[in-house]
Amino acid sequence: MSTKVSFADVRTLAGRDLGSSDWIEVDQWRINTFADATGDHQWIHVDEDKAKTGPFGGTIAHGYLTLSLVIPLWTELLDVSGVSTKVNYGLNKVRFPSPVPAGSRIRLSARLVQVDDVPGDGLQLTVDAVVEIENGEKPACVAQPVLRFYP
Repeated sequence: MSTKVSFADVRTLAGRDLGSSDWIEVDQWRINTFADATGDHQWIHVDEDKAKTGPFGGTIAHGYLTLSLVIPLWTELLDVSGVSTKVNYGLNKVRFPSPVPAGSRIRLSARLVQVDDVPGDGLQLTVDAVVEIENGEKPACVAQPVLRFYP
């Protein structure tokens, strides 16, 4: 369920848990497509036969694929009207505690930690983001993205 707010009211959400996105599947096609886009064809990601005998018992998503899915999942959680530009400003931290096996489903849970003013009448949002694996013991990714929104 998306939280809807105007640009002028984003500050009121600081410290608020924004809930969880829908689940999405990270299938082998998505993993292979990411490998093609990045040139990272390490066998643990793309060689299904070899990966069966590897440390994870099958292919796994790239950590950066998991991280890249934070933004589309994030857009399910917060809908800000009155914004003309949104920028990924960076990450304060990121970790990948658990691999995402091909065919797994993941979702994002997020908390808006802080909202600050930035030059150009913008707002900088700092988010605690956790990418969960359905039925997983540990998260796939724990990150703190920093986003900038401009009217």
